[in-house]
Amino acid sequence: MSSIKYFRWPFAITVAGLALAFYLGFIASGTIAGAMPYLLIGVVLSILEISLSFDNAIVNANTLKKMSALWQRRFLTWGILVAVFGMRILFPLVIVAVAAKISPFEAIQLAVQRPDEYARIIGDAHLSISAFGGTFLMMVALTYFIDEDKDVDWVQVLEMRLRKWSSIRGLEIAVVLLVIMIFASILPETEAATFMFAGMFGLLTFLGVELVGRILDAPDAVQGTAARGGLGAFLYLEVLDASFSFDGVIGAFALTTNLFLIAIGLGIGAMYVRAMTVLLVERGTLAELRYLEHGAFYSILALSVIMFAQTLFPIPELVTGLIGAGLIGLALRSSLRYNRARS
Repeated sequence: MSSIKYFRWPFAITVAGLALAFYLGFIASGTIAGAMPYLLIGVVLSILEISLSFDNAIVNANTLKKMSALWQRRFLTWGILVAVFGMRILFPLVIVAVAAKISPFEAIQLAVQRPDEYARIIGDAHLSISAFGGTFLMMVALTYFIDEDKDVDWVQVLEMRLRKWSSIRGLEIAVVLLVIMIFASILPETEAATFMFAGMFGLLTFLGVELVGRILDAPDAVQGTAARGGLGAFLYLEVLDASFSFDGVIGAFALTTNLFLIAIGLGIGAMYVRAMTVLLVERGTLAELRYLEHGAFYSILALSVIMFAQTLFPIPELVTGLIGAGLIGLALRSSLRYNRARS
């Protein structure tokens, strides 16, 4: 069956979104030439989001395939609303509203009337966002590798050792706490406390989601409850998706301060991530490509380190995207070589 069918909606959203971006530019400038930069930024933001989130699609697919059909549909419908409207529109507004101590409505007015000030406030919150997102994503990656039930290794020297260390309870937590302490010790005293608090909050969020997920999706849960069969996994995927979105949302402000243009570009990218997730689940691609999942989790680990490092010095989004794509590309190559050797 052709893979094109999975991308029909993303293609349609792309056309509509870019047309809207062009229209926004035309309204702002009054000329076709003035509208073209808006169109170009919309395209670049879409590509940026896809390149940064391909590993997100792989991890989503890994969790999604274990969910019931009902919760799969809910994630792919409700989840896209949360991803596009929640993280790409509401999340930046909430940051500005809290930081500036204004209402969400005033934050919208600020975004429309004073976009530079809006972007500055978002930038000031970058330290907390990076600490929270970096901590959560590092826990996701380490929990995958430090697992005694994991039976396939890509980088065997490292992964076999990590699997053996899984008997040490709380090892991944200890590693993440150590990383947080190291970066906090390097940061200026005025920023260290904020970084530590956000990092601890990210760790507690991960542990809280894990706990809720285990309770809600326990096999002996009461039959017929809404929780059984996927609510815990659904919550986990939503928080994970949010953590992946932080980097793209913040990076988007380097290209434009227009809230609506950012929402269009990143929203288009989010649609392709959802389409790739469905394709990976329904086509069984993860089972066919032995090491692709490993590449995604190495990419997540790299992204978490990059988010921490961004608190000390700027790292271009292009570098982040290339590292993630490179790791997944290497995993794909290893998977294909393994399949050829077995055939």
